[in-house]
Amino acid sequence: MDDLLTALQNGDGERTQSFVREHIGWMLAVSNRIMRDPHHGEDAVQNAFAKIFDKIGQFKGDAAIKTWMHRIVVNECLMLMRKLRRTQTVMVDDLQPMYDKNGCRIEEPWVTMETPESLALQSDTRAQVNKKIMQLPDNYRIVLVLRDIEELTTLEVAEMLQVSEANVKVRLHRARAALKKLLEPLMRGLPE
Repeated sequence: MDDLLTALQNGDGERTQSFVREHIGWMLAVSNRIMRDPHHGEDAVQNAFAKIFDKIGQFKGDAAIKTWMHRIVVNECLMLMRKLRRTQTVMVDDLQPMYDKNGCRIEEPWVTMETPESLALQSDTRAQVNKKIMQLPDNYRIVLVLRDIEELTTLEVAEMLQVSEANVKVRLHRARAALKKLLEPLMRGLPE
């Protein structure tokens, strides 16, 4: 590992290209799950690589290099999103379940009930779920991606987003509820 770090610090072109090829796939996957636009995801990865190569001398080895790089990619995505300041077209409140006066959840009757196993067998299910995740407002989508897809801890997400752990838990709960509502037509086998 020290040999690789030294080579990267010294600008070894061959080792740098190999390093980029080894890591670019997962870095793009992470950024594309956070960013709504793949072009912005590519920009975030490019910025992340620039920061990685600039700061490689500061890598202390306290964690795996991939963990260190993962944090840089996520932070670059968050910084780019702040710069873009997208307007949110969907309010998460509109995606929350509705309740009657007795506190019971109001749901439309299920036409057909697909099982998770049968949905998993459908080739386009993953793309449809990702499309629904992208419809969530940024503050909720990012927490959902970092916790449920990237599998970071609540504390790690809170530190990354500079919010309290309680705030992460609330956003995650609301994001999951909103995603469930967005996925209901798919689960029921109804056309969108």
